[in-house]
Amino acid sequence: MKLLFGTGNPAKLSVMKSRLETIGIELIGLNDLKAQGKQIPDIVENGDTPLENARRKALAYYQAFQMPVFSCDSGLYFAHVPDEVQPGVHVRNINGKCLSDEEMMEYYAGLVRQYGTLVAKYKNAICFVMDQSHMYEAMDSSMESKVFLLTDKPHSTIRKKGFPLDSMSIDLKTNQYFYDLPADELEQFAVEDGVLQFFINIRNTNKQWNIETGI
Repeated sequence: MKLLFGTGNPAKLSVMKSRLETIGIELIGLNDLKAQGKQIPDIVENGDTPLENARRKALAYYQAFQMPVFSCDSGLYFAHVPDEVQPGVHVRNINGKCLSDEEMMEYYAGLVRQYGTLVAKYKNAICFVMDQSHMYEAMDSSMESKVFLLTDKPHSTIRKKGFPLDSMSIDLKTNQYFYDLPADELEQFAVEDGVLQFFINIRNTNKQWNIETGI
């Protein structure tokens, strides 16, 4: 089955592709449609929760392209910080500005220096529009990351474009950077695990999925 993943972030698309191909899902992204000359709608992501934003994006992209599409959204939440500096769904957009990777690292390092090492977690949501009659969504504890620490000292060698805060993230249990964890442990922090299970659950319970996909 070919799905549109409603993202223009190449790093996110690449990671999700490798995970979902294990259950026969082929992904394309917004940049693939743009390369075909299609107009990508501008979507205002002003929801109060990750699920509201994921739903808005998925519905808008389905309306525009009339193909099965899913969108994800995340919110970053810290323990013991004032509400006014809680990132929530505005992880990259601060004070009305969309930050670059380097600007994000600088901004969040400043928060760490101000409040001390931050105890953090991501709350993630997904909305999948299969067709006019079938829409599925989730935002529950299975979609949340484990609690971790955010530090102001990035990993000395590893940075991944599109995921700037991962290089500043430390495992709470081992006090190791995410990038120094064994691969099987690092995967436990990935939202892609929750997305994979989300689609497996749909496949296992929805006859329409099996009819349309042959999976």
